[in-house]
Amino acid sequence: MAIVKATDQNFSNETAEGLVLADFWAPWCGPCKMIAPVLEELDSELSDKVKIVKLDVDENQETAGKYGVMSIPTLILFKNGEPVDKVIGFQPKEALADLVNKHA
Repeated sequence: MAIVKATDQNFSNETAEGLVLADFWAPWCGPCKMIAPVLEELDSELSDKVKIVKLDVDENQETAGKYGVMSIPTLILFKNGEPVDKVIGFQPKEALADLVNKHA
């Protein structure tokens, strides 16, 4: 499954079912650029367990505000539409895989 680009308009639909890892990011953010290839790897390895969506906080401030995103990258794990876990800052692939597996 490919990583989905989410917006304020479709975020709740994209996170409504199953396990979804939402990456709150911005194009100017250095650590966000560092985590992008990690998320690509995670998507190819765990696509049967988790869907990954990316939300540009500059273009979608309503959703970022709703979930209290103050620093980026912030990754929030949703299970059936409800946030169940959250990490802030760059995370190695192993840490993100553990986060997903803990809730799978």
